[in-house]
Amino acid sequence: MKLQKSYIFGPVPSRRLGFSLGIDPIPYKTCSLSCIYCQLGRTTKKTTKTKEYISSSLILKQLKEVLSSKRKIDYLTFSGSGEPTLNSKIGEMISEIKRMTEIPVAVLTNGTMLTEKRTREMVKKADLVIPSLDAVSPSVFKKINQPHPSLEIKKIISGLREFREEFAGRIWLEIMLVADINDNFKELKKLKEAIDFICPDRVQLNTPVRPPAEERAKPVSLNKLKEIKKFFGKNCEIVIPFKRKKQTAYQRDLEKEVLALLSRRPVTAFEISNVLGLHINEVVKYLETLEKEKRINSKIYQGKRYYNAKADTK
Repeated sequence: MKLQKSYIFGPVPSRRLGFSLGIDPIPYKTCSLSCIYCQLGRTTKKTTKTKEYISSSLILKQLKEVLSSKRKIDYLTFSGSGEPTLNSKIGEMISEIKRMTEIPVAVLTNGTMLTEKRTREMVKKADLVIPSLDAVSPSVFKKINQPHPSLEIKKIISGLREFREEFAGRIWLEIMLVADINDNFKELKKLKEAIDFICPDRVQLNTPVRPPAEERAKPVSLNKLKEIKKFFGKNCEIVIPFKRKKQTAYQRDLEKEVLALLSRRPVTAFEISNVLGLHINEVVKYLETLEKEKRINSKIYQGKRYYNAKADTK
């Protein structure tokens, strides 16, 4: 009998949100962008169409079951393997979650759908929203985010500003800096102007630390990140690694299963997810640890990233 797919994952240790229980309301790689730095690979369904891609009642049922386990959870986070605000029921889900628990709700979004008033109305029910903005120049926006043809960066920035005016909660604006693409002074100056216009509570600088969708997505050095942080001002911070160790979602027996798969042949993160029944975001955590320990390699072939175990890995 086929196991029912889970749309709840974690809690996973997050660099920003402590122990975050993920809620994934979108099919794998259904997104309005195809960012070159995405750790999950290229977008396979690029769209701006909103609908109930995954049943909200099923998601809430699965969430209720996980919450009953009484695990330590700092945030309930809409994120996952696509753009969560494409699910037309996200507002209803947030409202229902608020009736179920006092755990704060966060939404990680690329910000593109906040141009729509209906989307803003739904998302503003959350406690914390973390939208991204990686570029202001249309040419750089296309190069780094590879957007759906209908999207315009000027309208996206206006949508973020409108959301700031309508939203009573906190906004942490994330900027993913990619070497030699959006880290030049001209683009950084435009980004600073956009930040001043949007008025987020925080600005969080990030750079690719996990294998990206495309090899050209190279990380910016820590020294340069520090310079950019200073340029953006006092509300800007560099996202730092998670350090708390009171609870972990990492299991050594699952690590062994991942390694066993990789020792047979090169596989993608999505294939590991399907074979082991793990959510794609949890698979990425295991792969990140194994790469840091230099026990696996990865490379891109025909637009997909494949992982394999090193020969001396047991």
